[in-house]
Amino acid sequence: MAQVNLEDLIAGAQAGCLVSFPTDTVPALATLPEKAALIFAAKHRSQDKPLILMAASAEDLWPYVKGSEDEYELWQQVVNKYWPGALTLVLPASDRLPKHVNPTDPKTIGIRVPDNAIARAILAKTGPLATTSANFSGQPPLKTMAEITVQFPDALTLATTEFFGEMSEVGVPSTVAKWTGTDWQILRQGKITLD
Repeated sequence: MAQVNLEDLIAGAQAGCLVSFPTDTVPALATLPEKAALIFAAKHRSQDKPLILMAASAEDLWPYVKGSEDEYELWQQVVNKYWPGALTLVLPASDRLPKHVNPTDPKTIGIRVPDNAIARAILAKTGPLATTSANFSGQPPLKTMAEITVQFPDALTLATTEFFGEMSEVGVPSTVAKWTGTDWQILRQGKITLD
């Protein structure tokens, strides 16, 4: 489609379009959770590579996960320490999660709150979005909105003028930590190292 301003990008996301915006790691390709199939199609992504839910706050994400009171307490401690930030937590999913987000294993979901003011401003208006890096599957993540506009002409991308100065320190994907029921298993090491 084109590069658009913040309001148009939010409206597009709310309408179920594919959108792209900067985060604190690599730019995100995103859509409403129930429209997640759009991302798999656009990226030529294998169904066994789940998307994550990104939101403006942990409170927006808790309805999509399920655990014991003790687990919630432990997860909240981790979230309080590392969010907003480059840490994706893979947790047991609740029934609220649309199957399209994790087609082959809908029992788990990755969740994250990015440390980027623009991303959080978008997510505060749209609610949680299904997200992944903006690139064809197996290719390195694209780093600029111009590259994303070329590779994903059907996506609405945020006009570069909208986030001047917000693009520092991007490029390193988030750390991914999966809850095993007793401890964390690091699936991908990124910027953040869990204690």
